[in-house]
Amino acid sequence: MPSSIYSLRGEPFGSNIALEIGYSNQRFIMSNIEIAVAKGDGIGPEIMDAVLGIFKAAKVPLAYHTIEMGKAFYDKGFSTGMSPEAKETVERLGILFKGPMETPKGKGVKSINVTARKVWSTYANRRHFRTLQGVDTIYSKAGIPIDLTIVRENIEDTYGGIEHMLTNDVALCRRFITRTGSLQVCRFAFEMARREGFKKVACGHKANIMKLTDGLFLECFYEVAKDYPEIQAYDVIVDDLCMKLTTRPNEFQVVVLPNLQGDIVSDLCAGLVGGLGFAPSANIGDNISIFEAVHGTAPDIAGKNIANPTSLLLSGVMMLRHLGLYSYAETISNALFYTLEQGEHTGDFGDKLIPSSSTSEFAEIIIGNLGKKPKKHPSHIAPEDVQAYKLPKSPSEFHVMASGKEAKDELIGVDIFLESEAQPAVIAGTVKSFLKDNMQLVMISNRGTQVWPEGSLFTECVNQWRVRVERKPNQIISSQEVYSCVSQLSEQLFVSSTEMLRNFNGKAGYSLAQGQ
Repeated sequence: MPSSIYSLRGEPFGSNIALEIGYSNQRFIMSNIEIAVAKGDGIGPEIMDAVLGIFKAAKVPLAYHTIEMGKAFYDKGFSTGMSPEAKETVERLGILFKGPMETPKGKGVKSINVTARKVWSTYANRRHFRTLQGVDTIYSKAGIPIDLTIVRENIEDTYGGIEHMLTNDVALCRRFITRTGSLQVCRFAFEMARREGFKKVACGHKANIMKLTDGLFLECFYEVAKDYPEIQAYDVIVDDLCMKLTTRPNEFQVVVLPNLQGDIVSDLCAGLVGGLGFAPSANIGDNISIFEAVHGTAPDIAGKNIANPTSLLLSGVMMLRHLGLYSYAETISNALFYTLEQGEHTGDFGDKLIPSSSTSEFAEIIIGNLGKKPKKHPSHIAPEDVQAYKLPKSPSEFHVMASGKEAKDELIGVDIFLESEAQPAVIAGTVKSFLKDNMQLVMISNRGTQVWPEGSLFTECVNQWRVRVERKPNQIISSQEVYSCVSQLSEQLFVSSTEMLRNFNGKAGYSLAQGQ
C-alpha cells in the first residue's frame, strides 16, 4: 500500500502527530488525516461526542474540522442547510462524518441529508446489516445469522425531487434512471463484493412494471456482471425480495437497488437486526464520501444522555476502513462487539434484567474493552489490496457523464398532457382538428390506462389526460412540426406538459398505456 494515500493538501489541522503503524510486515509514518465533522441535531452532538471519545481513546490518527450544518442553519436562512464555509471544508477534505440532521417541516426546503449526497455525487449508499450478540431479534433467537449489504443508488430516481402540479388534482413526479448512474452503482456493488469475498450479488427491481426505468437499471446490472464471472449475479422483483428478506434473510449477501426501492429495503433490513440504531451507513463517491447515522434526531430524548451511539460508531468504523485505517477499525469494532456480547446496553435494547447505561457510560465501557475480542464473529483487518481513500480532485468545470454507447434515434411522435373535464371522445375530436397531414392520434390515457379509442366505462378518470400523437406509416416528422402542433392545440386546450416519443436503435423509448 503506497504511503502517498495519506498525504494531505495544505497544512495539517491541530497537532500533526506522526504515528508509526505496522501493516503487512511494512511500516509507514502517518500524519493525522483531516476530516469534516458535523455533529447534527437532536441527539447528534451526544452520540458524536461519544464516538469521537472512543476514537481518541483508540488513538485513531484523525484531525477534526467541526462544521456547521443542520436545522439551525435552515433557520438562519441557508436553504441548503449548511454554511458556505462548511461546503468549502467538505470539498477540500473529501470526508464528512455526520450525526442525524433535521429538515424543517412545512418550509419548502430540501432534506439536508439528500442534498449533501446529491451535491457531492455520493452515488453509492452502502448499509451493512449483521447479527449482533446482545441484540435480540426473532432471527437471532431462531439461530438464523444475518450478514448482508444493501447498495442503494443514491442520486437519481424520484429523489431528484422534480415535481409539478399538472392540475389542481394531479401531481407529477419525474423519475430519472440513467445508464451512466446505473453502471456506476452496479460497478461499485460488484467491486465491493470482489474485494470483500462475497459470492452473490442480487439486483432488486420492478422492471416487470417499469420496463424502461427499472429495465435500464437491470440491463446495466447484467452488463457489469459479465466482468465478474466468479460472482453469482441474479435479480429479484422488489416485492418478492421483501418477502424473502423477512423469511430467509441469510440467503442474501449483497443486494443493489435503485434509489427509492433501496431506501425502503434498507430500512426493512435494519428491522431484521434490531432497528436503525444498529444500521451503519456510508455514502461513497469518487471524490467525496459521507458517513452517517441513518436514524432520526430523536428530539424527545435529546440532552438526556440516553441515546444509543452504536449506529454512528459502526458508521465511523466503515469510515476508518475507507480511509485505510484497518487496524483501528478492527480494534474498535471488536471492542463494541465484545461489549454487546457481555450484555451491556443502552435503554433502547438489551436484557432488561441488566441495568442500562447512559450514552457516555456505554462509550466508556467500550473504551475499557479496547483490545478485547468477542467470542463470536470477531472483526478482521481487510485485505491489503483494498483501495483506501483518495484526496478529492479539484474540478474546473462540471463533469458530464456519458456511457459512450452510440444509438440511432428516430422521432416517432409526442405525448401531450392536457387538462380537461371533457369526455375522451370530445378531446380526441379537438386534437385531431389540429394535426398535420403526417400525424395521427393513436391513444388517450388517464392515469396510465387507455380510455380511447377503446376502454371501459368503469375506468374512473381525473382531469388530466395523456394524448399520444404519432407519425403516420412511412412518414417522418420534425420536432418543429410537433411543437407547432402543440402550440396551436394550446389555444383550445391547456397543455401542461409534453414528452417526445423516440426510438433508439429501433427500440421504442416509451411505454404503452395499460390496455393499449
